[in-house]
Amino acid sequence: MATPAHPFIIDLEASGFGAHSFPIEVGYALGTDCRYSMLITPNDDWTYWDEKAEKVHGISRDVLQRSGHPVEDVAERLNQALAGLTLYSDGWVVDSPWLKKLFFAAKMDMQFNITPLEYILKEAQMAIWHETRNQLQKEMDLVRHRASYDAWVIQETYKRTLQLSALATTD
Repeated sequence: MATPAHPFIIDLEASGFGAHSFPIEVGYALGTDCRYSMLITPNDDWTYWDEKAEKVHGISRDVLQRSGHPVEDVAERLNQALAGLTLYSDGWVVDSPWLKKLFFAAKMDMQFNITPLEYILKEAQMAIWHETRNQLQKEMDLVRHRASYDAWVIQETYKRTLQLSALATTD
């Protein structure tokens, strides 16, 4: 697979970490000035809630009820904005099932692709990924754990590790 200089990234937050969890926020980063996220109102049959997950993302059920959008609206907006694109996820193993759950509930087909970020990472990037991500977050002085922010941090980490690994091979 070709190595893009600027991959599109998608990230989701969920009600928990297990198989019964459901998506509560989806965000993406297409470019430096193109980030977007939406909170998702849980369907009536989406009941699993993990307090530990809530502590990580800081989104309560009350916030979802007040500020969330119906699954149909979220799926439609994602399809409109992302149709035909391939987006990468650093948590594909969980993000992909959560997206499938969202689109199944909305009774729509997903019109974009989601692929594991690892498919485009070079070994040199993987070797410095966590250190680079931590440094980037420290520089930005941001600790927010939300979908669009996480997608942007992943995108910036990708770009920086690509640059650093290129520099290492030219030295």
